[in-house]
Amino acid sequence: MKIIVPMAGRGSRLRPHTLTIPKPLIPVAGQPIVHRLVKDIVKVLNQPIDEIAFILGDPAFFGDDVVKSLTQLAEGLGAKASIYRQDQPLGTGHAIMCAKESLSGPAVIAYADTLIRADFNLDPEADAVIWVKQVDQPEAYGVVKLNEKNEIVELVEKPKEFISDLAVIGIYYFKDVSVLKQELQYILDNNIVNGGEYQINDGIKGMMSKGMIFKTGEVDEWMDCGNKAVTVETNTRMLGFLQADGDEQMIASSVKLDNSKIIEPCYIGENVMINNSTIGPNVSIGSNCILSDVTVKNSLIQNHNTIKNANLDQAMIGNHVHYDGNFKTISIGDYSVLE
Repeated sequence: MKIIVPMAGRGSRLRPHTLTIPKPLIPVAGQPIVHRLVKDIVKVLNQPIDEIAFILGDPAFFGDDVVKSLTQLAEGLGAKASIYRQDQPLGTGHAIMCAKESLSGPAVIAYADTLIRADFNLDPEADAVIWVKQVDQPEAYGVVKLNEKNEIVELVEKPKEFISDLAVIGIYYFKDVSVLKQELQYILDNNIVNGGEYQINDGIKGMMSKGMIFKTGEVDEWMDCGNKAVTVETNTRMLGFLQADGDEQMIASSVKLDNSKIIEPCYIGENVMINNSTIGPNVSIGSNCILSDVTVKNSLIQNHNTIKNANLDQAMIGNHVHYDGNFKTISIGDYSVLE
């Protein structure tokens, strides 16, 4: 089994946090988004993973440190890491074809801007599986249309009239991904574009037209990381799941508390000093931070920060930030100073 992870986008909706770091490497509950996504997929697949292929963007932004992080992730899961580049933002189908050397055999394709909780039972009768989540406003999503056998017969993007309430979340399984590769190659060769881009949906529709069977897989939880507000919400939800699971250390033993308390669930990294403060619930703090005279809840704070005299709620703070003040709901990018 292979896992293919397109992650070449810059994550503009999450700025300023993605000005210096790619969105899939933003930490949620103590680990980068893409790390959590891949580890969760490996866990629920419950079968050996031979290769994990990552499709990255511009090397000036997705540099050697990103490649090193992703290589360590794959090798830590017992898989080979393959790194590909998408030099131009030409769509989801184009991104997948940038990894065409890896497109053979059974594979999961997962876009690295979401987190899930799911049970991946692969239907042996299906040529492919598209994971979906029931949503309240299907007109805002791409949805699937099913026949009487509960097979997917159509993909509809943001339908104006009700088709179904099962939204596509961006995770797919192909019994033989080389078939998708053939369809996407046809799309590229014949310059078939939607919205000015080459789309995975057009390759899937080509497979459907040849009679291949697509089934749905449903996730229990689908958590977005598209902008600051939903990323903070996803951090809160993930902390709750990790606390319930009980299989991950959430507060490092090196954390030093002085006249302070932690209200769980929280994730707190290595070498954090907390003085005269109340932390939690639903707070993630990266490593090497100093917090003094603060109250923080429902917030995500990254690494190497110094925060004083703050009362924070629904806040997101990047890396190497110095913050001294009483604004409550803030979004501060890397290397900022507010004193």
